[in-house]
Amino acid sequence: MLNPQQDFSRRTWLKQSFCQSLGMAGVLSSNLLSQQPAFSQLQAKPERVPTLLLRSGWQTVNIGDIGHSPGILKLLELYAPHFQIILWPNSVDRGVEPMLKKRFPDLKIVKGRLLKNGKLDSESLEQAFRQADFFLHGSGPSVVSRRELAHWKKTTGKPYGIYGVTVSEINAELHKILSEADFIFTRETHSLKNLTDAKVTSDYQDFAPDATFAIDLTDDLKVRSFQKQNQLEQGKYLCAVPRLRFTPYHKIHKSIRWSKEKIHQVESINREFQEIDHAKLRAAIIKWVRTSGQKVVVCPEMTYQTEIIHPLVIDPLPPDVKKMVVPHDQYWLPDEAGSLYRDASAVLSMECHSPIIACAHGTPGLYVRQPTDTIKGQMWYDIGLKDWTFEIDEVNQKQISERVIDIYHHYEQSIDKLKSVMQSIQKRQKQTMQIVTAAVRKSGPS
Repeated sequence: MLNPQQDFSRRTWLKQSFCQSLGMAGVLSSNLLSQQPAFSQLQAKPERVPTLLLRSGWQTVNIGDIGHSPGILKLLELYAPHFQIILWPNSVDRGVEPMLKKRFPDLKIVKGRLLKNGKLDSESLEQAFRQADFFLHGSGPSVVSRRELAHWKKTTGKPYGIYGVTVSEINAELHKILSEADFIFTRETHSLKNLTDAKVTSDYQDFAPDATFAIDLTDDLKVRSFQKQNQLEQGKYLCAVPRLRFTPYHKIHKSIRWSKEKIHQVESINREFQEIDHAKLRAAIIKWVRTSGQKVVVCPEMTYQTEIIHPLVIDPLPPDVKKMVVPHDQYWLPDEAGSLYRDASAVLSMECHSPIIACAHGTPGLYVRQPTDTIKGQMWYDIGLKDWTFEIDEVNQKQISERVIDIYHHYEQSIDKLKSVMQSIQKRQKQTMQIVTAAVRKSGPS
């Protein structure tokens, strides 16, 4: 029987072995991470290399939407180190731009918008359109930049591809855009079936998990301070992430103009299910604390969740459990989340991307899926983590709690399971990136 210190050492060794076996030793140390080469540092570039315009970074109020960009950039660094990458983000505020530049110091970022009159509003963006050989649409909740793709094709005649998106309804406009793509990789197989059903005719269509699975960002300085302040021992705490059924975007983005009827519907459904849903999250927290004796950190994935951490998760807990629960009630970025999740025993989340970030850093991630959270949740079944996925309306508190504590009791088996899943994901990433790089090379200079 291992004593607590031996058990902790064993778990730490397992995690390190896991990451090293996947070639991810850099995620274990911010010092190692800072030494990783960026695109042009790996090898001297030819005189004229293919230039790729990457459209990503849809919003910064969600660490999942932020995480798409460093994920695909990491894949490009691995499989297209000689390409020149120009990132065209929708948004890089809230400290996202310096975070990306720290990890990818040679990355060129252009800003600008496609106006309603069909013109680009910045000279640097116009220059990027002239310079780039290929347009890559990164991971996201949909083909977010369909207008930009259509404009690219119309004004440049150059090719484009789509990597790691969800595709739900397909109208005539989107059908044309999809069919003219060199390739489409959907982040779950439900979307792939939608392409088939709609008779989309692009040359290459396949499944590629969300690019966030490749993320390796960390911020150990911030996390070490947080851990010390809250007496969190590495490898000896659970992270839990809450979520309302519908994201209240009408309170987040001033530009959103929802009707009164839609606002009423969203808020009514959120009120109806907020206690039902979070009671299941709290039950897992209670089981974890009372069984393991370890702490729990309640974290946000979106900005609005900082306001529900206390009333919906922490405040209703029994006193003996509440004293073991720590709020991370300030919004953060995926580098800080990466460090905290990496050092956790497990991550239990009602959001989709926190467990993705956890898995990418070698920590078991469990996803409690709400039926309002789109078809993207299918990816958890596609990658082989059905046992760590819960359809919230189909499971009770006990089922979630027992699965979470099973991770604690059988940690070595859980790490082995995750290792196998991540190896499969990385194999598919390599295969799909070969298609991407071949398409870009074909379009670029000879």
